[in-house]
Amino acid sequence: MKTVIVTGGIGSGKSAVCALLKKRGVPVYDCDAKAKELYGRRPSLVSRLEKALGAPLRGTDGKLDKARLAALIFSDPRARETVEGMVYPILLQDIRRWQKRQSAAWGALESAVILSKPVFDGVADGVVLVEAPQELRIARVMQRDGLGREAVVGRIRSQEIPREKADVLLANDGTPQALSEAVERVFFDKNSYISKLISEV
Repeated sequence: MKTVIVTGGIGSGKSAVCALLKKRGVPVYDCDAKAKELYGRRPSLVSRLEKALGAPLRGTDGKLDKARLAALIFSDPRARETVEGMVYPILLQDIRRWQKRQSAAWGALESAVILSKPVFDGVADGVVLVEAPQELRIARVMQRDGLGREAVVGRIRSQEIPREKADVLLANDGTPQALSEAVERVFFDKNSYISKLISEV
């Protein structure tokens, strides 16, 4: 199966793009959501992270406090590296299993950070980078997540998006209809780079 990475910084709209792909029947692997599932499926992983970070990560219910972990990751680069070093190899294994299970001709990997993490090198065949002006991204995330401007800016700065690794840029700075049309052009127009990539034998 051919695999296309759909990436972009927080608030760019990569999830909206992937939602449109799903409507077209394209299988999508959401790396962020799957990583969070790993904590639930592997309780020992949370214990290992707490030991490595020297900080409690569970809520009163005994489960991972995702907000606490996110706050730690976005405020401490060393903590982020520790978490990524433990979680990403497991996530890569899960991606490989997902790819093998698919019967579709192609699928998409949704991730904000996958391009900047060497552990994922070679996992996909093409890259679509979703972009939007920073102020628009900040406004979207503030409205969506209820975060303050400073917190959103901090998260944007913590994400490295190597633009030079993208095969195609997809602008998401207009209406939902404009985004839908852009998705059609980029992924389904027979003359587009991605369509030709997917059809390669």
